[in-house]
Amino acid sequence: MTELLLQALYSGLLQGGAYALIALGLALVFGTMKIINLAHGELVLMAAYVAYAAESTLGWHPLAAIVLALPATGVTAAAMHWTVSRIRADREINSLLLTFGFAVVLSNGFLMLWRADVHSTASAWLQDALVLGPLYSMHSEALSFAISAALLAGLWWWLAHSWQGRALRAVAANRDAAMLMGIPPGRTELLSFMLAGALAACAGVALYCYGVIQPALGGALTVKAFIITVLAGLGSIPGVLAAAILLGICEALTVTLASSALQELTGMVLFLVVLFVLPNGLFGAVRRRG
Repeated sequence: MTELLLQALYSGLLQGGAYALIALGLALVFGTMKIINLAHGELVLMAAYVAYAAESTLGWHPLAAIVLALPATGVTAAAMHWTVSRIRADREINSLLLTFGFAVVLSNGFLMLWRADVHSTASAWLQDALVLGPLYSMHSEALSFAISAALLAGLWWWLAHSWQGRALRAVAANRDAAMLMGIPPGRTELLSFMLAGALAACAGVALYCYGVIQPALGGALTVKAFIITVLAGLGSIPGVLAAAILLGICEALTVTLASSALQELTGMVLFLVVLFVLPNGLFGAVRRRG
């Protein structure tokens, strides 16, 4: 029983790292523009399908497909920003409707191009087992966790130490005050969308390496990312990783000790509990009190 629990904790840790990578782009846009991008999951899925196409058609290794996924998601994210920035009234609700429309268009595009078939990587190394004492995982799961941790650390450092990162934080804190200080909010918001697209590209390629993809997956990815963003608290990059790991471990323990049918319910219950107890999120409340 002890080994089973250790394996569940280990699997939840790795799954949480993957969730954090998926949620990071949504958290960045939400923190900067106060907009929930309902097409974020489809951006991640787009990159996953690019990796599938590169592997099945061109014979590339899935990880090499990042060079194709980055421009694809970047251009799509820029198009989303261009349309969202044209909204003048009721920006929050209208942006929800607009990004939902993007999600529907992209999801149906995937369905037309690749049908409703389920796809996964054919790379033997990515699917091979990685054994660490009594713990087991796939190489791709451990690699995805390492990529997620590296990107989170890099983004955290960039936001804290670069001029563009500080400008992005200033726009997130007070858009009008940032404009008075000479920071162009439109350009900064475009940067946040482009960064979110780049992060979605990395998340999508990683998703294809360790999991299975199909056109209806985008909506579920968006829901996961939104839950993690709310759990973390607005503007907390380390909180995204902590919330994602918490969600991953809770889901893994639910599957191990109860039933896999309750896995999705676990995330929703955790989401509601945190909303009732800490409305500002696990880390957002501490930052506001400070």
